[in-house]
Amino acid sequence: MTQTGIPFVFMRGGTSRGPYFNRADLPQDRETLAEVLIAAVGSGHATNIDGIGGGVAVTTKVAMLSPSDDDGADVDYFFAQVSVEDRLVDFKPTCGNILSGVGPAAIEMGLVTPTGDETEVKIRAVNTGAKVLARVQTPGYAVRYDGDASIAGVPGTAAPIALNFMGVVGSSTGAFLPTGNLRDTFDGIEVTCMDVAMPMVIARAADFGLSGYETVQELDDNRDFFARMEAVRQQAGAAMGMGDVLQSVTPKFGLLAPARDGGTIATRYFMPWTTHPSMAVTGSQCLASCALTPGTVADGLLERPTTGPANVVLEHASGTIEVLVDFEMKPQFTLNSAGLLRTARKLADGMIYVPAAVWKGH
Repeated sequence: MTQTGIPFVFMRGGTSRGPYFNRADLPQDRETLAEVLIAAVGSGHATNIDGIGGGVAVTTKVAMLSPSDDDGADVDYFFAQVSVEDRLVDFKPTCGNILSGVGPAAIEMGLVTPTGDETEVKIRAVNTGAKVLARVQTPGYAVRYDGDASIAGVPGTAAPIALNFMGVVGSSTGAFLPTGNLRDTFDGIEVTCMDVAMPMVIARAADFGLSGYETVQELDDNRDFFARMEAVRQQAGAAMGMGDVLQSVTPKFGLLAPARDGGTIATRYFMPWTTHPSMAVTGSQCLASCALTPGTVADGLLERPTTGPANVVLEHASGTIEVLVDFEMKPQFTLNSAGLLRTARKLADGMIYVPAAVWKGH
């Protein structure tokens, strides 16, 4: 046998896409696991021609699911970000868009049993420890994928999946403000370093000489900006207690500008070496929290609500995303939970094959 077959479900989750595996079907040691995921996705070539990745970071993501031993969760969600070209796998971050497909995938895999027309799936994000409640439509005890919900960055409509995130403050660094400051300055750029669902470094677009309304292509073509941003990100990562982040996708980077299309604030999100085509679910929670927190780099860019819950509409490169933020001012900003509406769709299932030289299987 020259190849090893591994069962998988191929899902679009939010504005991302990738294989969803049962963790039990994969190698347990991280080094071999990383090689299996690299082979499955086809990392190492710009088009991922020898795997099922799509040549961009939002299509080289992997979800691994297992029954949870946590009394407050049904399923554990272990995430991996596989690089497009560099044959790297980062197990540190999580992904809220891929998480959108965890509820449906867990039901499809038989890890969760539908309970009626709607099934609540309690998810523990293993990478960060965050707890998420997903509400999945399951009429006739089967996942429904068609529906009327639409999200920016995905054509058409689908069944809504409601996500409620809890315990996301300091999920990676242990602190809401990992540096202890509302603002820091690196290389002359003022930033807010914040950890809500995703550790981020957030700056004003104007401080980089940008409007904040640039297209994805315009930003990706601006390599001078990326060089400046990466220098700031690496210094900020060290100040956040994250060590050397040169080869890590975290902390992510975000830019803010005044809204111009009726939203709360305009945003751009970076992954971090390319511009996100829309907005990450985890990043949206951090950016919304930054927007609501007095004293951050968001000051002066929006009319800030003073009582929660508040619906924060983030304008991004493909449209908008709404984050319902339950917060208090006592007297500082305190986040209780954040909710979003996403969609997902099962694209394929079956076996994915990796060379036996990479892994011979269990």
